[in-house]
Amino acid sequence: MSRQRSIEKILASQFISIGELVRLTGCRYSTLKFYTEEGMLPFEQEEEKLTRRFPRVEAIDTIKEIQELKKQGHSIPEIKAKLNKGT
Repeated sequence: MSRQRSIEKILASQFISIGELVRLTGCRYSTLKFYTEEGMLPFEQEEEKLTRRFPRVEAIDTIKEIQELKKQGHSIPEIKAKLNKGT
């Protein structure tokens, strides 16, 4: 029995896991982990050892924005600056 949630359940959730974010965005796990560690992706974590939970809508929008900026040729530091400004 798979422990994975259905796409319907994921899409109805306010918060999702990084694995679910991979499924929804098609991004590689390592890429999303990098974005998270660079402070580019918003997440909540109740305690240090607990799973990071990503606000689904905000995280997906942010990933789309990062992908768009990368397509335009922006570097990671430039993208981080743009994300932090909220523009």
